[in-house]
Amino acid sequence: MREALCMLLLVVACTRGGSGPMPIAYDKESCAYCHMLIGDPRFAAQLVTEDSGVVNFDDPGCLLRFVAEQHPRARAIWFRDSQRDRWLSAAEVGFVRATSTPMGWGLAAVDGHTPGAITFEQASAQVAQAPTVMR
Repeated sequence: MREALCMLLLVVACTRGGSGPMPIAYDKESCAYCHMLIGDPRFAAQLVTEDSGVVNFDDPGCLLRFVAEQHPRARAIWFRDSQRDRWLSAAEVGFVRATSTPMGWGLAAVDGHTPGAITFEQASAQVAQAPTVMR
């Protein structure tokens, strides 16, 4: 119950995220969780903290695991839509299985209304319970 409440508060906080995500320097910036270069825009994700810090990730699972472990004070969370050239907020994102993602979490961000997509909360729970990927 406590975890569900924390996720709900996080999603609500992320809907107040401002004007949008900051640009990522692909193939130059490292993922804040696994420290690999962020090279594939289709799987990029970004966390904006309450103090306006910007934290970038190379895989949706890396962001979700970071949030589960670090409990940052999030102002916004963004995911690159794996099917279209746009960003999705935590409030509008869904996730589908992907066979190949940068760190193997197996999640690709899509519009939350995509048939078969799981919610942000379901993906968060799935990643939180998974074994840690090598960092």
